[in-house]
Formats: sequence, structure tokens, C-alpha cells
Amino acid sequence: MPSLKDLRLRITSVKSTRKITSAMKMVAASKLRRAQTAAEAARPFAERMERMLGTLAGAMAGQAGAPAMLTGTGSDQVHLIVPVTADRGLCGGFNSSITRATRLLAADLLKQGKKVIILPVGRKGREALRRDYGHLMIEGFDNLGRKGITFPEADQVATRVTQMFANGEFDVCTVVYNRFISAISQNVTRQQLIPFPVPAETDPVDASARAVYEFEPGEAEILAEILPRNLATQLFRSLLESQASEQGARMTAMDNATRNAGDMINALAIKYNRSRQAQITKELIEIISGAEAL
Repeated sequence: MPSLKDLRLRITSVKSTRKITSAMKMVAASKLRRAQTAAEAARPFAERMERMLGTLAGAMAGQAGAPAMLTGTGSDQVHLIVPVTADRGLCGGFNSSITRATRLLAADLLKQGKKVIILPVGRKGREALRRDYGHLMIEGFDNLGRKGITFPEADQVATRVTQMFANGEFDVCTVVYNRFISAISQNVTRQQLIPFPVPAETDPVDASARAVYEFEPGEAEILAEILPRNLATQLFRSLLESQASEQGARMTAMDNATRNAGDMINALAIKYNRSRQAQITKELIEIISGAEAL
């Protein structure tokens, strides 16, 4: 049975931990508001660009002169996976959900006889995947968005992916990230970036998607210019969504940790008081027994 001193030290330690988790929760809540605003502001532009490109790509599909980022290389043997995780932990299952989805995707592709390349964005994802898929990984990106995600940072990732595609290092590129729903809910999303997925004709579209666009000088030239920009835009959105999801997951995790620390402190306080009461009762019995012996 632990002594009273041990219990006091443990109570003090848990109280210090609760102060830390409570402070981290407030910091995450403050960062979440800014990250959520940025992620929600980026969605309309990214979705509108993707929709407009879908309409244009549907008209260009199968035609000669279409850009390689639309038609692909004609093969799907080499797949590039870009998992977007955080550089720090203490955010619940945020990082593990991405690494789990990446493992499942890589294992499925390898089972089909495909070649897989992993370009990790975020230190936690690289560390988690290194043991099983270290031989498939290439140097990725860390420390993005220390003061908030910026478009030049997303453009660095997009430039690297574009260069790899131009060099013929992969055929299909897929990004895996957490889409922000709320502070307690994030949805793991897989989005194919290269080649650009042409929507099926049977997909429901709204009136704006059915609008007729006129392009100058021509569809092929416009696609060749916009597709790389769309790649950077979609990566920018995934980074913003991931950062908002990270702060939401961290706030929720730290709130749960603070509550658990409070429950542990209460349980230890009860145990301490009972042990102290038992010790006092034992000392009183010894005093009374000694007095009666005299």
C-alpha cells in the first residue's frame, strides 16, 4: 500500500498534468477558430475550380492534345500516396487514422501488384509509417504551417509532385487527409489528384455545373495552365482541412485528459484521506492500549 507521502506526491503530479492539459486545450481552442475559418474560406474556391475543371475535362476527355495531368500516363502501375499528418502528437486519433488509411491503401495496391511511393507530409506520419513502409518512402515535408498554412507552402508540395510526374516517377497520385467536420468529428478523405478524375456523365450536377463555358485561346491550353494550379489549390485545401482537424482533435483530447485528471485527483484524494484516517486510528489505538497497560 502506498504511503501518505507517495499519495501526496502523486496528487501533486496529477494536478500539474491537469494544468498542462487545460492550458493545451485553451491554446488548441484558440488556434481552432483561426484554422476552421481558413479551411471553410478555402472550400468554395477549391470546389468551384474542381467543378469547372470537371466540366472542361469532360469535354476534352479522349481528344488528342489533352494535357498529361488529365489523361495520365496511360498506366496505373506506380501510385504516389501523400498522407497529410501533424508534426506533433497529443491530438487523439488524428494521426493514427491517417496512417491506418495509408497502410490499407498501400497494402491493397501492393496486393494488386502495383508499385507504391509514399511522400509524407508531417513528421508523425513519417515516423508511424517508417517501420512497415520505410523502403517505399521518400523525403517529405515537415514543419509546415507553424504560424498557419500558407499557399506558398502548399505550392512547395505541389511543385515536388509535379516534378515527379513530369519525370515519370509515378502514374497516379492520391492525397489522404482529415476533412474537418467539427471539433469532435473528422472524416478521413482520399482524393485523387493526378490524373484529374473526370466526373461521370451520370453524376448529378447542379445548374452551375451544367453551364456552358467559353475558353480562349482553347481548352487544351487552358487545361495545361490550370491543372497544375488546381493541384496546388487542392493540396492547399487538404493542408487547411488537416490543420483544422488537428486542432479540433487536440482540443477534444486535452479536454478528455483534463476531465480524467480531475477524476483521478478525486480518487487519489479519497484514498489519501482513508489512509490518513486509518493511520490516525491506529495511532490512537496504540496510545490507548499503552495507557491501559500502565
